[in-house]
Amino acid sequence: MNLKKIPVLFLFLVGSLFSQENTYLPNGENELGSWFMYFGTNTIAEKWSIHTEAQLRYYETPSNFNQLLLRTGINYHINSNAIVTGGYAFIETDPTFTDYDVISGDILINNNSISEHRIFEQFILKNKVWEFYFEHRYRLEQRFIQNNYFGTNDTQHRARYRLQVSLPLTDIFFLNFYDEIFLNLQNQAFDQNRLYAALGINVTENLSVQLGYLKNHFSTVDFDRLQFGIFYNPDLRKIIKKKNHRSE
Repeated sequence: MNLKKIPVLFLFLVGSLFSQENTYLPNGENELGSWFMYFGTNTIAEKWSIHTEAQLRYYETPSNFNQLLLRTGINYHINSNAIVTGGYAFIETDPTFTDYDVISGDILINNNSISEHRIFEQFILKNKVWEFYFEHRYRLEQRFIQNNYFGTNDTQHRARYRLQVSLPLTDIFFLNFYDEIFLNLQNQAFDQNRLYAALGINVTENLSVQLGYLKNHFSTVDFDRLQFGIFYNPDLRKIIKKKNHRSE
């Protein structure tokens, strides 16, 4: 063998090892992550309310930031069992469990986030069977996604369906379950599926909390997440009426 070729072969082998090492980047699949959530339905008129929502999601419990989600919308209550909503959401995502430079393996990436502006439309139907409360949620999403690391923009469309079942145990405690499937309206149809179970506590008439577990299944990975949710549904009509009266 030509000795001059040895350094070249050595560099080729080292480069191959680094490339193989970096084909797998840790994604946190084996970690128990956490989601902290707030949901509000704020009544402003007999048929109208404002949806407010904030979520902080972590790869671990409760550290290693994954995602911030802020969502709001206008609800029109057709009746007590049917609600139509249109709204907007902003989502900031760190897609990497650990930040790696794909060439050297060094932690060099500082702005690898994905920013998303989202418009959504949804329809909710509710019904009761024996002691079980059922909720069917149908949602369409128009997603405007910006990858800040690669400097790319993309528009995607998605449909979601969630079946939720609640079972009161007492006046204070209840169980809540849901399964939600996400379907892309372009490329590969299946996006993800979320299976959820929780114990809920009614703190007051319009305030409740839930502590639950979520199995988030994607086509190639599965994530386990603890969830803590606060649900606060105030009636703002008296406050609005007082402000209008003062302004007069």
